[in-house]
Amino acid sequence: MEDTTVKPAIDVIALAESLLAGDRAALARAITLVESAAPQHEAPAQALLGQLLPHTGNSIRIGITGVPGAGKSTFIDTFGCHLTERGHKVAVLAIDPSSAISRGSILGDKTRMESLARDDNAFVRPSPTSGVLGGVGGKTREAILVCEAAGYDVIIVETVGTGQSEVTLRSLVDFLLLLLITGAGDELQGIKKGVIEIADALVVNKADGDNSAAAKAARTQFERALRLVAPATEGWRTRALTASGLTGGGIDKIWAAIGEFAAQTKSSGGFEKRRTEQRKAWLHSALERQLRDYLYGHDAVRAALPKIEAAVMAGELPAAAAAEELLRLILPR
Repeated sequence: MEDTTVKPAIDVIALAESLLAGDRAALARAITLVESAAPQHEAPAQALLGQLLPHTGNSIRIGITGVPGAGKSTFIDTFGCHLTERGHKVAVLAIDPSSAISRGSILGDKTRMESLARDDNAFVRPSPTSGVLGGVGGKTREAILVCEAAGYDVIIVETVGTGQSEVTLRSLVDFLLLLLITGAGDELQGIKKGVIEIADALVVNKADGDNSAAAKAARTQFERALRLVAPATEGWRTRALTASGLTGGGIDKIWAAIGEFAAQTKSSGGFEKRRTEQRKAWLHSALERQLRDYLYGHDAVRAALPKIEAAVMAGELPAAAAAEELLRLILPR
């Protein structure tokens, strides 16, 4: 039987007002809306962002990534609670890897950040990457703005943590923190030099118990390694620190370093310069996404694509020539 139910239109103004008033359910609905890939949600999502934009920007955006097993979720749980205890409102956008087959994701960060997830001054939002490269979700920028409008003054973006593809994350955040551990090989632990170059702080995690001495030694090694690379942020010396997500040791020093970073870069103009570059990156990301959607949604392209794909797969047509043939279907003659 055909479903003739008419779904009510989204009241963008009411949703924005509820979110600005501190309604957590409205915040969750707003992020769901801006993350949606459904065509009917595109216009209301953009209208909502237009309503919220004047209320954004008043936060410190922190990206946290690291090698596998570095303890990111435990660290963020402790770090976030440290901040809420001091009067901050913390939003965590925890990016989960999407399955390349099912497009589903684990979305288990709320279970790994139990204390923070129960904190009234914190908001933990798992989001899938949805196949987007760079370790972040396709609509992470929009989700950051929504959280800022809701009054969260510390935004933490946790990535999938491959330790290899975090350039996209750098374009989203003000301060990038790279979590490391001891006993994982050489002093750079298989991490490419480029990842070190985009980090504002390297933190050797799990610096507790019998591992304390090894963590301090590793920090010294990283300090030496940092002398060989240029700082990620002009006017800021990348720090090497130790911490324990389990005991909370060193967390206060990390937050102090982030505060010092914000003060220095705001004074020098570097903070606003980075924010300006973030907005530019957002524009290009949105443009690329819309062009891709337009291309694959075009009737002529959809009709021709199977045959052209088959020709490429059979080795009968070079990929570049195939792409050009498809583009000619939508470009002006």
